Amino acid sequence: MRTTLTLDDDVSTKLKILAKRTGKSFKETVNEAIRCGLTVIPTTQQPSTFRVVTRDLGNVQPGINLDNIAEVLEQAESPQHR
Repeated sequence: MRTTLTLDDDVSTKLKILAKRTGKSFKETVNEAIRCGLTVIPTTQQPSTFRVVTRDLGNVQPGINLDNIAEVLEQAESPQHR
């Protein structure tokens, strides 16, 4: 496939040096570099399922609303804890 690709100057320089050192064409060097780069890119994975581990709170006294942490602390530690 033929396409136009714009390379940054530093990348182009490194590719030209590598091509000269290996005796390969610029085209071969670019293709090998891209192949190599594509092998280290992780594949997209489904995120793991988030699970909530529940714990037994023991005997909860009637009238304590566990949805309001300030109220729970006040009842557990008395109003003077502040």
